[in-house]
Amino acid sequence: MQLYIVRHGIAIDREDPKCPPEAERYLTPEGIARTKEVAKAIAAMGVHADLMISSPYVRATQTAAIFAKALEYSEQKIRHAGSLLPGAEPGAFLREMARERNASSVFCFGHAPHVDGLLTAAVGAARHITSLKKAGVACIELKRLSPPNGQLIWLIAPKVVRKMK
Repeated sequence: MQLYIVRHGIAIDREDPKCPPEAERYLTPEGIARTKEVAKAIAAMGVHADLMISSPYVRATQTAAIFAKALEYSEQKIRHAGSLLPGAEPGAFLREMARERNASSVFCFGHAPHVDGLLTAAVGAARHITSLKKAGVACIELKRLSPPNGQLIWLIAPKVVRKMK
C-alpha cells in the first residue's frame, strides 16, 4: 500500500480575533493557494487515490477537498476518521488501514504533530524523523500494516514545489 500523509494547509491563526473554535479553523487564502500548488504537483507526478480519509476538522477537510479535485477523486467519497484528530494515537489509524484490503493508494489528511507521529509509526522509527510542513506530503510504501513495516519513499514541502516552477 502507498500511504500519502498530508498535513493540512495554512489555517487562520489561533491568535486572530476572528478565529473560530479549534475544530472550525479554516484555511486562509494563502493556505488554499499553497495547498492547490502542492496538490497539482502531486497530480502531475501521476499519483492516484483509491481512498481519501481526513480528520473531521475543517482545515483538514478543506485540504482533502483540494487534493480530491486535483487527483480527480470524488469529494463525496472522502471519509472522516477520529484517528486522524490531533492527539489521537498514530497506530490507531494504521490499524484501521489494515482493514482496507482493496486500497493500494491511500491519502490521509491531518494535523501536526499527529501526522509526524503517524509517519514515524509507519516506518517503525523509535522517534520522529521529520516535521511535515503545512500542505506537505510524505509517501510511505507500507509492506505490512500490523505491525507497521514501511519505507519513506519521498517527502515534499510546499517550498520545494514553489522552487520547481
